Amino acid sequence: MTRTISRERVLVGMSGGVDSSAACMLLQEQGYEVVGITMRMWDTRAQFTKDGQTEPSHVLEARSLAEKLGIEHHTLDVREAFRQEVVQNFIDEYLQGRTPNPCVLCNLRFKWKYLLSEADRLHCDKVATGHYARIETDENGTFYIVCGADGKKDQSYFLWRLGQTELSRTLFPLGGMTKEAIKKFVQERGFVEKAQKKESMEVCFVENDYRDFLKENLPDFDLRVQEGYYVDNTGKRLGMHKGYPLYTIGQRKGLNIAMGYPVFVTKINPDKNTVKLGRREELDCLAMIVEDFRASNIDKLLSANPLDIRIRYRSAGQTGRVEMVDDSHLIVRFDQPASAVTPGQSAVFYQDGKVLGGGIIASYNEWKKYL
Repeated sequence: MTRTISRERVLVGMSGGVDSSAACMLLQEQGYEVVGITMRMWDTRAQFTKDGQTEPSHVLEARSLAEKLGIEHHTLDVREAFRQEVVQNFIDEYLQGRTPNPCVLCNLRFKWKYLLSEADRLHCDKVATGHYARIETDENGTFYIVCGADGKKDQSYFLWRLGQTELSRTLFPLGGMTKEAIKKFVQERGFVEKAQKKESMEVCFVENDYRDFLKENLPDFDLRVQEGYYVDNTGKRLGMHKGYPLYTIGQRKGLNIAMGYPVFVTKINPDKNTVKLGRREELDCLAMIVEDFRASNIDKLLSANPLDIRIRYRSAGQTGRVEMVDDSHLIVRFDQPASAVTPGQSAVFYQDGKVLGGGIIASYNEWKKYL
């Protein structure tokens, strides 16, 4: 492994898992002065395994690793801010009939916000995380997120909201490695148990089903989430559902209705508390509206044809192009029908593995009104 000579001071977000631990070790071996920080964002029952434990396990594990590596370590209790900024948005989105992607929101408006502010306080030049992604610059010095080398673990989809300020100070040490190589790297340094640790949850604050989370964390759940009607595309009532926030676009299982043929959730109307059901083909669309978008270079995004468009994490990209509607909206046109386009999720635009931009899916069946 190439060893570089550098004494840049880098603040690494440590979650206690194998990826952020490996990031610390890699940077340390490359000559950086590593400082670790662990954010206490949300306590779950699974994080407290011993009687009398006052801090969650991931904080204790990160602190223990820092001691073994001989690096400075800090903890930051941001639970209340996380509840207000990320969790409340998660709940509100479901109440609006949308399906949120909290990791995308958290990365910019929470993780990097605190990483950079703490980096300044602790006199660190850069920040780093254990994400599987890379950063490149073009001939004009513009920063771009690029897919990680491990296609199965690539996390560039969640990072599209990071801007030039964030990317200019960020390192992704794992971006050029595979998960298996990372595990081997950690094991070779004597941290066998760390390498074998179970993967963390995709949504860190939801232990099981998001519906259970809503029931536990929405104080007036029984008033806000009530039974309503399933309807077809003509508005005909088909049966009763348990409350529109408990359903997502494309859902087939758990509908508890027999139609004699497979049906899927095709639209959610929070104002009427209705959930529209239809056949599989009714989920297909050739265009959608994206709002709250961001691009490293808007001209490059608009001129790229075709783009590789991903509408959910781990989904196979679909080719298409984007057009500007106004300062807040884009129309995305697919070359082939896309299925189960879900308002609230992210649409991320790639070209040759490079993230040109992204946005939040607003709708897929009302795009013509923007023309």
